[in-house]
Amino acid sequence: MKIKFFTILFSFTVSIGFAQEQKMSNSEILNFKNEVTKETKNIKSLKTDFVQYKHMDFLSKDIETSGKMVFKAPNLLNWQYTKPYQYSIVFKNNKIYINDQGNKSTVDAKSKMFEKINKLIVGSVSGNMFDDNEFTITYFKTKDYNIAKLFPKTATIKKYIKEVNLFFPENESTVSQVKLIEPSGDYTKIVFKNKQVNAKIDDSAFTN
Repeated sequence: MKIKFFTILFSFTVSIGFAQEQKMSNSEILNFKNEVTKETKNIKSLKTDFVQYKHMDFLSKDIETSGKMVFKAPNLLNWQYTKPYQYSIVFKNNKIYINDQGNKSTVDAKSKMFEKINKLIVGSVSGNMFDDNEFTITYFKTKDYNIAKLFPKTATIKKYIKEVNLFFPENESTVSQVKLIEPSGDYTKIVFKNKQVNAKIDDSAFTN
């Protein structure tokens, strides 16, 4: 159970072969951060479908799953897998509620580690990840994307995460793709689709 939970939890990521990355200039970084911060402050809720591809070196084919994600400010989050299995993780009231195909359990999230996990996931969803105290951050751009690459500073996160990449489509301020690279070099790919920003979301959406 723990292995499956941590595999899914820390597999919150996306990787696409983005060629011709160029480092942003200082002025470009400032403009980009200001725009994203300004826009994400106005995000009260977010609904999106997603497709996830888990890549492990010893497998010849990536493992594909899909589902839905619902976020409501400040920190309600439901990460729900629907294909090929039913599995959901709800962050609420300093607890993590897990429903593994009908088998339910609860994890106390008051520890420093789970606080960081929750902050990382919510920040990845909303795009509000520019915390220089937690990460060393570098910024790049391609023809289609602005990219923030985050390298964790704390040992707690480093145990599970080597690097987090956030991909923002040109002229958009919410994350469309996230890439998380594990210390082993394995990674998971998630592509967000059909995003709805500030849609009305009832609290019942966070009942697991």
